Amino acid sequence: MQYKKYFLSFFYYMVAAFGISLTIKAEIGVSSLNSLNVAISQVSRIEVGTITTLVNIVFLIACIFVEKNKKIFEYLFMILSLICFGSIINIFLYHFLIGIQINNYYLAILVFTLGTIIAGYGTGRSLHYGILKFPVEKLCLILSDKTKKSFALYRYGVDIICIFFSLFISLTFNYPLFVREGTILSFLLLTYVINKSKK
Repeated sequence: MQYKKYFLSFFYYMVAAFGISLTIKAEIGVSSLNSLNVAISQVSRIEVGTITTLVNIVFLIACIFVEKNKKIFEYLFMILSLICFGSIINIFLYHFLIGIQINNYYLAILVFTLGTIIAGYGTGRSLHYGILKFPVEKLCLILSDKTKKSFALYRYGVDIICIFFSLFISLTFNYPLFVREGTILSFLLLTYVINKSKK
């Protein structure tokens, strides 16, 4: 039964990755963390899924330093999952979806909304099994427990920092803005879908 939970948790993790690839493809802005990932990808010319994995691993390393009772197997499984997570984003963005152009704004909104719902559902179902956590949320939970300050304070803090650096990269290097209407839509919709689907 435990193996089934690991498999399903991993599967829904990959579903979330597919949803994220759709939100990026819509090109109307992305969630706060992904806006930083896409901006770094543009500057570095490294595929966005790879950047997503690397950024998440940075947060995971931070978790290792601040968490007292570390479960080594859990961390190893998360690293493997994050590598696969980024690979799924790359496979869809740079292979399966590469030839698709979304020229209609309302269609872009539809694709982004669908991607956000899929990403939120995948994330929620993965969290439901209590095995795989996203490093950002895990770090915020650890810090919240240590400092007795709210999880929301840390999570929104991460969002603000990511948005700031994404805007800084876009304006400095004259790239398109990745913090747009999609960022607001993601902010309103993503958490709602995650909460509904993790029950």
